[in-house]
Amino acid sequence: MATTDLKLDEPGSLPKPGPAGRAVRLVFGLMCAWYVKGLWDVTDDLMTSSGHIQAVIWNGLIIGLFLISYVVNIGYSRAWKKWPALVSGAAFIVLAGLAYLSRGTFETELPARAIWIWEVYLFAHLGLAFIIASVIATPGCEMRAFHDLYSRITGVPTKEHFCPVGPLHPVDQWEVRNRNLFEALYRVNPFKKR
Repeated sequence: MATTDLKLDEPGSLPKPGPAGRAVRLVFGLMCAWYVKGLWDVTDDLMTSSGHIQAVIWNGLIIGLFLISYVVNIGYSRAWKKWPALVSGAAFIVLAGLAYLSRGTFETELPARAIWIWEVYLFAHLGLAFIIASVIATPGCEMRAFHDLYSRITGVPTKEHFCPVGPLHPVDQWEVRNRNLFEALYRVNPFKKR
């Protein structure tokens, strides 16, 4: 499993993503936005008619618990390791326990609303970061996109972080190795204005 340790690199030490890296970031951003839209669609109806939490809420819980430590540590420049995931998981267990004590079932409005709020924040933050990273070609991890944007606006350099999970780092490295190929393809592009 990839480490959640914070290892910030100096500005300019990571390559900017090329077209493939930017496209992957955009696709991930749109997927997160699509999931947030699905969550938003059940805002007023978190429970099914049979008394269960809506499936769309459960769908993001495990992946969210996996991602939360990266979002917090890299996005907020914190070295909290796995604590964000552990605290989130413990909070959900406590809320489910309270629900069980009060209603005799784990699936009540209380844990449903808590998970829903947490997922809306997590996937909206992640999706926006992916989209910004795609548009401005943030080097490394998408969670540094807000820092990169701040740096571009203010001129204050911010540190970078390679992407510890997912395909972004391998795609960026592949593009660096094949940069000459992309440049040659661009030069022979028949649609390019001359």
